[in-house]
Amino acid sequence: MEVASNNKSNAFSVSPPSSLLSDLFYISLLSSRMKTPNSISPMVVSKSGRFFLCCFLPTAILVSAAFFMGNVLMVTDYKERLSGWISISAMQITGAKVCQAQCRTDESEALPRGIVSRTSDLEMQYLQGGPIRKKNSKTSTNLLAIAAGIKQKESVNKIVTKFLSSDFVLMLFHYDGIVDDWRDFEWSSQAIHVSAMNQTKWWFAKRFLHPDIISEYAYIFIWDEDIGVEYFDVGRYLSIVKEEELEISQPALDPYNSVVHHPLTLREKTLKVHRKTHRREGARRCDGDNTGPPCAGWVEIMVPVFSKAAWRCTWLLIQSDLIHGWGVDEQLGYCVKGNRTKNIGIVDSEYVVHNALPTLGGSPENQTNPQVPDQAAQNTSLPNSELLVPSVSTQHNDRDEVRKRCFAELAIFRKRWNKSVEEDECWVDPYKQPPRQSNF
Repeated sequence: MEVASNNKSNAFSVSPPSSLLSDLFYISLLSSRMKTPNSISPMVVSKSGRFFLCCFLPTAILVSAAFFMGNVLMVTDYKERLSGWISISAMQITGAKVCQAQCRTDESEALPRGIVSRTSDLEMQYLQGGPIRKKNSKTSTNLLAIAAGIKQKESVNKIVTKFLSSDFVLMLFHYDGIVDDWRDFEWSSQAIHVSAMNQTKWWFAKRFLHPDIISEYAYIFIWDEDIGVEYFDVGRYLSIVKEEELEISQPALDPYNSVVHHPLTLREKTLKVHRKTHRREGARRCDGDNTGPPCAGWVEIMVPVFSKAAWRCTWLLIQSDLIHGWGVDEQLGYCVKGNRTKNIGIVDSEYVVHNALPTLGGSPENQTNPQVPDQAAQNTSLPNSELLVPSVSTQHNDRDEVRKRCFAELAIFRKRWNKSVEEDECWVDPYKQPPRQSNF
């Protein structure tokens, strides 16, 4: 910027600016001229004014420019930090929502999720070497559990021999406390032996077959010991069960050599599987309108076979103090997906013989007809507390006392079921007609 003097008017002439500082000086100069009363009057610059214009004003402009640039940088940095804080907060909130959605209300909250092991199996491990895991196995392992007394040793051996070649884990419930006498069988060292004196199959099952313990097994066979398996092939049986999509099943009973309690379990020679019977069940006729147990959708608790999912529900149904399991079979239909008349069935092509040996609380010579309860059992009065105190009466033998408790447990179970249905307002019966009580 150049300031020239005009000899005639003693006025300054201002030329266009050539730099940033010159621009600012030019604007300042014009502003000072605009403030004069007469815009065309000459502008006189004193020595002190020249000093101010040349020294102080450029310095002030530089300081102002530096302050402005600093503010720009500070605002930019603040925006970046604020953006980072917002991102971190958003991530924390999102993480909190994810953790809240996966909230664990049990004791596993004290542990990191990856270390929690909720299930187990009955696979034996070696003391040396690495752990054995069968999770990558291509074949599904199944479980056979038998209540076994030493007097039925040969019968149990025949049953076990049928299952050994079909990838089964074996578990024996020794209700007589005798374990060592089974060691002469080669398979005994591979079996899981559980011993408790004078306990029933369902007592053992409730305590040692928790669904989380046997979650690796596709099918669970919980059988009595007095079963003849001459006409039974477990491989073919499992193929039929899978083909027919039976979640709860049992092999049919040989009608000529078996003690039969319910007509539904009798073998139909011309069928592979049947799910209903039209025979008379005691005083009741199983006609087309009767689709409840024991006419349809039902198996006996003698030789039941459960899918993994069905057993998880059935285990919950079993009452810990009702050790004989009477009444449980009446409600098994609620433990299958879909309709019980389709997913529960009797396999006729693979059948067994029921010898009906009363090994608990009696001997074969003391056997009575299980369909006809004795008068003492019918007249049993149940205490309000539902406590079952072992009888000390000497008027009946042990077998009579066992049967007496069975009928008492049946009454208690039915009472508990009906009470639970009444009290649970959220539960909806999937069947239009409630299951009818059977005359055991």
